[in-house]
Formats: sequence, C-alpha cells, structure tokens
Amino acid sequence: MTVPAARTAAADRADLRDRCAHNYHPLPVVVHEAAGSWVTDVDGKRYLDCLAAYSALNFGHGHPELLAAARDQLDRLTLTSRAFDHDGLYEFCAELGDLAGKQMVLPMNTGAEAVETAIKVARKWGYEVKGVARDCANIIVAADNFHGRTTTIVSFSTDPDARDNFGPFTPGFTVVPYGDAAAIESAIDDNTVAVLIEPIQGEAGVLVPPAGYLTAVREICTRRGVLFVADEIQSGLGRTGALFACDHENVVPDMYLLGKALGGGIVPVSAVAADADVLGVLKPGQHGSTFGGNPLACAVGRAVVRLLATGEFQERARVHGARMHDGLGELTSMGVTAVRGRGLWAGIDIDPAVGTGRQICERLMHLGVLAKDTHGSTIRLAPPLVITGDEIDWAVARLAEALRG
Repeated sequence: MTVPAARTAAADRADLRDRCAHNYHPLPVVVHEAAGSWVTDVDGKRYLDCLAAYSALNFGHGHPELLAAARDQLDRLTLTSRAFDHDGLYEFCAELGDLAGKQMVLPMNTGAEAVETAIKVARKWGYEVKGVARDCANIIVAADNFHGRTTTIVSFSTDPDARDNFGPFTPGFTVVPYGDAAAIESAIDDNTVAVLIEPIQGEAGVLVPPAGYLTAVREICTRRGVLFVADEIQSGLGRTGALFACDHENVVPDMYLLGKALGGGIVPVSAVAADADVLGVLKPGQHGSTFGGNPLACAVGRAVVRLLATGEFQERARVHGARMHDGLGELTSMGVTAVRGRGLWAGIDIDPAVGTGRQICERLMHLGVLAKDTHGSTIRLAPPLVITGDEIDWAVARLAEALRG
C-alpha cells in the first residue's frame, strides 16, 4: 500500500489561493505569527524578516508600546468618521507636525491616498496661490518612480506592469530622469506647480540619487516658485538612519508624504505634512476620507511619533545599517554586482549567471530569511529597525550561502 506524503499546513491552503485575485506573486510561505524581527509560518518554521512589509514594520512585529496604544484605543473608540471630532485627532496632527517641523497635517490611510492628496493640494495651490490657468497645472515627476497604483498615479509611472492596459491616463505630469536636477529645471514652465520625487527610489531598486541632488531640487523649486513634494512613505520615519531621507542633505520639502511605518504595522495610516500656506488651501468638503484620522489610527500614530522622538530608531538604522552594508560589500566576489542604499535599506544587484532575484529570494526563504526581488535581478533588504547586529550578520551569511546556490 502506498502511503500518501505528509502534507504541510501551507499545502493544505493551496486550494484557497485561486479565491484571491492574483495581483501579487508572493513567496510560498504562509506566516502565522511574529515577534520582533522574526516570523513563524503555519508549519512552525521561523524566518528572519528582512523586508518589514516594505518599511511598514520599522518597529518590528508586535512592538509592545504600539500594541498597548492600539489595545487601549480599541476598548474605547475606533471610528467616528470626520463628521465628528474625537479626542486624538488634533493631538496626532500637532505631534506629527512638530516632529516633521510643519504647521499642519492631513491624515489619510494608505500611501497612495497621501500621494493623491498631495497632487490635489499642489494643483489647488497652483490655481489659487500661484495663479496658474485653470486645468493647466503640471507636476514634474521622475522616471522609474513608484508612488502607488491608483489610476492617476500609474498615469505617470514608467513601469509597464503598473501601467499597461490601465488607460486612459490622467494628464498633467512631466517625467524626467531621476537624479538629474538640470532636467527638472528645464521642464519647469509657467504651469508647473510641483516637483514630486522619492528621496530614494525604493521599488526601482533602492536607488540613491547623486550627492547634492536634493539640495539642487530644493533650490530650483524655491527659485522657480513651485512646491517640492517629497514622497517619504518608504524612506522616512527612521529607515535611512535619519528621520527623513531628505535630512541627509539638510533639505526641507514643502510637503512630506508619510505612511507605512506611521501605522506601526498595525493599521494603515498615512499623512501629508506641510505649512498652512500650502495645506490651508483645502476647505471643508473639498477632500476627505471616512477612515482618515480615525481614533485607532491616531492612537497608534501618536505612539509611533513618541518612539521616533527619542532618536533611538534612527540611530539603530544608522549603526546597524553600516554593519549591513559592510557585510554586503564583502559579497561582490560571489555574484553581487552592486549594493545601494542608506541605513537599514539595501538594493542588491545579482549577476544573472548566479540566479534571478526571485531565485535568490526563494533560496533565502529555504535558509530562513525573507526578502523580496524587484526588476528581475535585484533583491531588497529592509529589516525592522529592531534587528540586532548578530541577526544582520546571520542574514548576510545566509545570503552568501544562497549565492553559492
């Protein structure tokens, strides 16, 4: 008699996968629980999480202060809508605004909503403050950007996967090469209202622009009278070893777009932070969200602000990030062709002869490390900022083993 092979808990779920739309291609691991930098799958195997939900889990899984804030709020009030005030909204806006050095904050839910909000605000500012002719506003963006996947945002994407067969597209955007400040200057005209860029391009492979680029963009925007909008949804809130990636050049944009880590890995929270002369163009009824700035989101967001205000997590990203990059730099003789990034964030290009990014991530998964590929030959590492030095060394050693195949 043939004995059937033992089935894992993950395999038992395989027949359910087709009930979920195939908008992602996840690694074949099914996470059941997590703590700190580690996750455990449904079969009991542990993995070191080196993606941190694209930086949404900067403070690790189940940070006790964040969970306590959420539990306390869950017992009292979770939603009012913005038809009424609640006792955490204005406090959250003030505390996040103070952290970011901005006068006003508009809370939303997802990163894409923050970007859409910024687009609307920039256009309205252009018409009402700058005097741009109605419906002629233009925003300059960078090639290889990733700001989300709404129909307006994919209208200025250069990624075929994000863009193909989703038209017709929203007009009003000019795409220039990333890292080229002169191209931004040349593209500005009388109808330009903003420059929208990522200080570090995450989805493109953790691309760090040339030194001085952000400084030049700030100077150009100031001189030409357009808004500088920094999408810090992945790069902000401690990831790069500073509060914001713009801080590495002592640059302050007109608008910060924040998200991911702002919700502590517990609830979606995003926000636009700017001064009153920018965000003040919005009036009641002109923009909103039922869940934006809800009590649970504000409670968790305030706890995140308190953690960041200490500077501890920025310092951890700086110190442990240097250790991670030093270790990755030693793998260049093993099939790594380039390492980019800042803080606890790295894009690692792999020689195709060694394997695709997906293949290396699958090997890492079998070795107990979770990472994510992008653009074929690149893998990304973005572990929680609570990771230890020993765990970083262990992850780099597993990558070396994966490269050996």
